[in-house]
Amino acid sequence: MMASSAPISGILTPHMVPLDARGRINEAELARYVSWLVDKGVHGLYPNGSTGEFTRFNVEERRRITSIVCEAVAGRVPVVAGAAEANVAETIQACQHALEAGARAVAIVAPFYFKLSPESVYAYFREIARETPIDVTLYHIPMLASPIDVATTRRLAEEFPRVIGIKDSSGDISHMQRLIAAVRPIRPEFAFFTGWDAALVPMLLTGCDGGVHATSGVVPEVTRAIYDDVRAGRLDAAFARQRQITDLLDITFLGADFPEGFRIAAGLRGFAMGESRQPATDSQRADRRRLAERIRAAIDRCGVSI
Repeated sequence: MMASSAPISGILTPHMVPLDARGRINEAELARYVSWLVDKGVHGLYPNGSTGEFTRFNVEERRRITSIVCEAVAGRVPVVAGAAEANVAETIQACQHALEAGARAVAIVAPFYFKLSPESVYAYFREIARETPIDVTLYHIPMLASPIDVATTRRLAEEFPRVIGIKDSSGDISHMQRLIAAVRPIRPEFAFFTGWDAALVPMLLTGCDGGVHATSGVVPEVTRAIYDDVRAGRLDAAFARQRQITDLLDITFLGADFPEGFRIAAGLRGFAMGESRQPATDSQRADRRRLAERIRAAIDRCGVSI
């Protein structure tokens, strides 16, 4: 299946993966969950990202997740599939699979574990950009991987048409402003996404094309409304909703080891998410039962039904 070349914008959800009682991918529930997200208004899906716990699945499982998501949405929205592997060769293989599965593009984080220089980060993405059969979005998450700085982003955007956008999870508005100022004059169609929920409205106002953030997997109708409000100039409504999702983020993100709070939250919206593959102690399980009540209240404050 050939991927569309249409531009990507709006709210893309980096969703979690439901697991069954044996810790296997619950394929039917995953398909139901992502279909629900689309029905609730998200503009795209982002499997195998940080919220999707991509490092906790093996290569075959990550590919299966991409296939399930693409099959479930059946072209209704673009899929930007995480394709980050531990080295260039395996990442390019993941790119090929994403194309065959029907993804619109892939998202690739800079090398993790080893902290690399900007020149090494450039060289890494250069090799991928030369060989990839599918469009690539860069994934800047400096707290977990080597940073992709402004100069490197511009260099890649200038040299490789296959590099079509960047997701910036730093939450740094000034960094995003510098990125847009450096890249948009040479690549007007280059897509900029914020990965930090608490900065969605300010990032949209500064010129971002959309958001890729975990709360959209919990209250997709609210995050879609924020996007629509900003685009329509309804800023009072947008900021009111921003406060709601920031409240939800603070409770869900800080209440348990990321992304466990989002597994709880998706479960509260009616999905059988199962237990994480990350082992938990009895005290952690008790803490999470209490956390569920706080998350439930935060969802209620967003004005959606559980």
